[in-house]
Amino acid sequence: MKIFYKQNQNLIQPIGQDLTSFDLADAIEKTRQALDIAYAGFNNAVDDKLIDSYIYEINSLQKRYAHLIELAGTQTEKEEPLYPHSPVRTLIRQILRQGVASVS
Repeated sequence: MKIFYKQNQNLIQPIGQDLTSFDLADAIEKTRQALDIAYAGFNNAVDDKLIDSYIYEINSLQKRYAHLIELAGTQTEKEEPLYPHSPVRTLIRQILRQGVASVS
């Protein structure tokens, strides 16, 4: 997400915005793919500095992956409420009323 601001007479006004939507499942998949690529690079690296680079990259991607998984765990699916005049809701209400009446 990028937002650029222009300061004019002590007023901050946005002049350009890049508000791309964040798709959590897509971010997790891309991070997983980047991890696979980093592991492949680490397995084929010969130079010490390159090995260190892959180690840092893998550690960074693992932390990002864990954070995204944690975010996914905290998100709840938003269910659409039943339409107030839904026949299903009416049927459930009648069944519940009959069940309460038969228990009494």
